Formats: sequence, C-alpha cells, structure tokens
Amino acid sequence: MSEQTRAARYSALAIALHWTIAALIVLQIVIAGRMEGRTPEAFAVVQFHKSIGITVLLLSLARLAWRVVNPPPPEPATLAGWERTLSTVVHWAFYVVMIGMPLTGWIMVSASRIVLPTLLFGHIPWPHLPGLPELAPAAKKVWHDTARDAHHLIIKGAYVLIALHVAGALKHQLFTRNEPVLARMAPGAVGGRWLEPRLFAILAGVIAVIAFGKLYEPPRPAMGVLPPPPVAPAEPVAPTPPAPVVAPAPAAAAAAPEPVLSAPAKWAVTPDSTLGFATAWSGDAIQGRFDKWTADILFSPDALDGSRVSVAIDLASAKTGDEQRDASLPSGDWFDTASHPKATFTATRFSKTGEGRFVAHGTLSLRGVSRPLNLPFRLKITGDRAEVSGVTSLDRTAFGVGQGEWKSTDQIPAKVTVTIALKAKRM
Repeated sequence: MSEQTRAARYSALAIALHWTIAALIVLQIVIAGRMEGRTPEAFAVVQFHKSIGITVLLLSLARLAWRVVNPPPPEPATLAGWERTLSTVVHWAFYVVMIGMPLTGWIMVSASRIVLPTLLFGHIPWPHLPGLPELAPAAKKVWHDTARDAHHLIIKGAYVLIALHVAGALKHQLFTRNEPVLARMAPGAVGGRWLEPRLFAILAGVIAVIAFGKLYEPPRPAMGVLPPPPVAPAEPVAPTPPAPVVAPAPAAAAAAPEPVLSAPAKWAVTPDSTLGFATAWSGDAIQGRFDKWTADILFSPDALDGSRVSVAIDLASAKTGDEQRDASLPSGDWFDTASHPKATFTATRFSKTGEGRFVAHGTLSLRGVSRPLNLPFRLKITGDRAEVSGVTSLDRTAFGVGQGEWKSTDQIPAKVTVTIALKAKRM
C-alpha cells in the first residue's frame, strides 16, 4: 500500500472501532423491539440491552479520544462545500448519539424507582451514577423522566443520522467515480463500482447482526435454583463420656414413654432451620427463602391453650437465586421494606388434627396489611429436641405484594406457597 493511499484512509484502530460501534448500534435497534412485556425473556433482553449500551459508550469514548490524538484523513478534494459541511455535522452529531444515548440510558437505570444492579453480560458489575439512587423519590422521577425523554429524542435523531450517513456513502460510491469516500473506512473500495465486494460484505454484516438480534436469547433470570443458605456456626459439642456398663433390661420391659409437657416450654430455633416460599414467573418455578428471621416459641403439644408463637421476618433478606431479581424485592412494587421492613406471624391458638399433626391459627402482617393465616404442621419431639415442618399458601395480592404492572397475575400468580422446616432446642 502506498503512503498516499494509506494517508487517505482512517487508521486500522479507527476502522475497527467504527464498524464495531456501527454493528452494536444496529443490534440495539433490533433488540429494542423485543423489550416489551413482563416475561423473563423480556427482562433478560433489557439486561442485554443495557450491557450493549455501556459497551457502545466505552467504545465511543475511546473512538473520540483516538480521533483527537489522530486526526481523520482529509476528505476528497472533489467534495462540494456543502457536502463537507454536512459531513462534519453528521460525524459530530454521531458522537452526540453514541455517547448521549447510552449516557441517558445509564441515568434512567440509576434513577429508576426500582434500583437494580447492572451486570454487564451477566457477570461484570457496573455502578450506578453517583448520587442518583439516593435521591428522594420525586427528584429521582424528574431525573428518570428527563433522561427517558432525551433518550427517545436521541433515538429519533439517530435514525435521521443513519439515513444521511448511508445515503451519502452510497451516493459517493455508486454515482461518483474516483472519489474514495467509502475507501476511507473500507480500504480498497473503488468509487463508482456498483459491484463493489466491500459493499456486499457490509450488507452481509448488517443482515447477520439483524439475524443475531432477533434470534439470540440472552440468559434468563435463574429459576428454581437457590444458593446454599449462609453457614451458621455450629453449636459446640461437649465430649461424650464413656458409656456406663449396665445390665441388659428384661425382654418384657417396655420402652420408656416420652415425657409429658404439661406446661408450654420455651424453644430456641437452631441455625439450620429454613423459611421458604415458592411461586412462578411465566410458568417457570421460582424458589425463595428468607435468610434473616427470628421466632419466639412457647409450645407444648399437651398444653395447646397456653402455647404461642411469634415470628418476625426481615423482608430485605429474601433470596431467589438471581441477584437482579432479588434487588427488586425490597422495592415499593413488592415488599416495600422502606416502610415495612418486617413481616410478622403471630399464633395464640392451636388445634390438633392427628398424631403429631397440628394447625397454628394466627395472623400474618405484611406491608401494613394483616390477614388470618392457618399453618398446618407436623411436630416430632425427641428429648429436648423438636422438628417442625409445615406448608401453607397465601394470596400475595391480598397484602399488596405486587404493585403497578405486577398487580396482574398473568405472569406471576396470586398464590404463594410458604414452607417451614424448623429445628429447635428446649431452653
């Protein structure tokens, strides 16, 4: 390649950044049409859209810095004055689009009513813009709505710029001979040649990006998979003394019965107990649990009248196995932990339904709403240890869990199953 030819085109890095950013912008346009709805698929596409946007922002800043340090090659001398002016305006307007569009999107995410963590391509944490998540709700709404309007306006401007950019490149390539405009970004292109291989390569690339944007399925939120609960320190175990030598009991002797607890005993829940819930999203099962909760238990199966149970649940400790989904649960759309940090279940009446089977008749208070709730459970007491397992269900909409677009039960049903698996030691 001659020095003259080399000087008439952009550098290799500038060319690589140009076509990479162009492909990502086309991809953004395609996947933007797939972000409608409240399905797990739409949620995953939105997260992918955010990742592509931040990538465009970083690459555009790099492209701008490179342009400042390495000025672009001169335009062909045959261009008219108005063409030079329009070219300059379009090029700098593209920088406004390439930086402004992801920047306004970043503001929208940072000032969203539900502050979700951003994980680029599902793995790389990306921060929110400083100060925006901590703003008062009214101020956040102003920032969010202003950025949203600007984002949509920039998108419309981008369509105009793309049309002008493509039309100008085709005009110089197809209708002007020996005017190496396309060759500045596609080295070797010959002006005036309609069957230019580089044009077909560009067209093939655009088709491939569009197909990818329509067919690619980003990883959906994790469903039905929970990480193990936090490991609590084990209780210290006292050394076991040697077993005394005793004479064998007579064969006819019966096993000693379990002691009768004539008065309610106080029980302490051990760290390996779990409090879980289950629901579904678009037909896919979701398993969840609360990692922080306390239970005040005074209970005896032989003294139900004096028994009582009180459970306090830290709603912000809810985990479902997906970091971004879990970050939305404390919001006003779901548990509203800012106003109602805890849920409580209190039972002062119990009934026996069978051997080792009981029902706790109590009240659940959640999001400032109290409703009766019955919890059937199984109980097994061995010495000073007890094991309890129970399952019940509740209507989340009766407690206001799920506001705005999530009030509807078409994606997430109203019924939520609650499970308990308790181990306790008599105090």
